[in-house]
Amino acid sequence: MFIKNYLSRLFALVLVVVIGLVGCGGTTTGLTGNYQEDTTFIVQSLTKAIDLANDDPERASIQALAKEQINDYASRYRRNSTYSGLRSFTTMQTALNSLAGYYTSYGNRPLPEKLKSRLKQEFNQVEFSLTKGI
Repeated sequence: MFIKNYLSRLFALVLVVVIGLVGCGGTTTGLTGNYQEDTTFIVQSLTKAIDLANDDPERASIQALAKEQINDYASRYRRNSTYSGLRSFTTMQTALNSLAGYYTSYGNRPLPEKLKSRLKQEFNQVEFSLTKGI
């Protein structure tokens, strides 16, 4: 009886550890946890997404990845007070909200040139702020 009880508890503990480690695995969005690297990566990735041609066959998959990256980035850094007060983060959050809102509302329509130019300007401001550390 004692051995059976011990083995079932050991098995439960091992199962919890395995599930915990699998759940904490890497993301499919390519984020590493380093704020500057992740922000630069997201800027480059989203710049590629907004520069896509309207008839690009990979457009839907790239937009889906962009939405996933936006969600992952926002959830990772939004509540972290170390980054949420930085100018680079607030500007990045503005750009991400604009792009995510457009993708949610208009989906398959091409991005207007006015939105593209504003996003590129905000991405440039983010990169400048990152180099300054603000």
